[in-house]
Amino acid sequence: MNRKKQFTEGLITNNPVLVQQIGMCATMAITTTLFNGVGMGLSVLIILTCCNVVISAIRKIIPGEIRLAIFVVVIAGFVTIVDMLLKAFVPALSEALGVFIPLIVVNCIIIGRAEAFCQKMPVKDSFFDGIFQGVGYTLVLIAMCVIRELLGAGRFGGGLIDVANGFRFTLDGTGAGIQIFPESYGASIMSLPFGGFLTLGFLIAAMQYALKKSEDKKKAKAEAKSDEKEAQE
Repeated sequence: MNRKKQFTEGLITNNPVLVQQIGMCATMAITTTLFNGVGMGLSVLIILTCCNVVISAIRKIIPGEIRLAIFVVVIAGFVTIVDMLLKAFVPALSEALGVFIPLIVVNCIIIGRAEAFCQKMPVKDSFFDGIFQGVGYTLVLIAMCVIRELLGAGRFGGGLIDVANGFRFTLDGTGAGIQIFPESYGASIMSLPFGGFLTLGFLIAAMQYALKKSEDKKKAKAEAKSDEKEAQE
């Protein structure tokens, strides 16, 4: 399978959040700081990739009647592993994400890729599908975190970047981030659930507009080539 096409689909033309519009609950709930967004995105990327590989590897022996149940069992296994690792090594992130890590078990992105892609495709293709879809999801989370945190609190990198003790990245969630302008000037509503809906709606609209413009450009180019060919004949 064409890797460039898979990469483009994961990031743009078939982005899990902005195009497929799935997995949006956690997307809106946890994107208040860059620390949360990066942590959730990487967790989903790891779980999605591992599940894709395992499900693809056993796809030929999975009975069709119980395939969804088996998908859930595989996903639950990797979610449990990631959840335990976060609690052991990054407890601040585990506490910040709370119930949304266990809820990855029923995340439509992972189940959807298992049903639509992995049960039909070989392991190698499924591996890259997990990587690219996971990266696409993570980039959307980061974009939402940056927009909401900047407009709502006037800062960038909250929880992840510590400037008080020299510019460094921290995994304990205590980084104050980089203050761009005074927090009192920010629109605090962006840190509330409404801000999540507003930001996600804007990003979806921007993506749909860009895809529509790209499609119109391709159609115009194809029509121009067709007209030129007819003129030559």
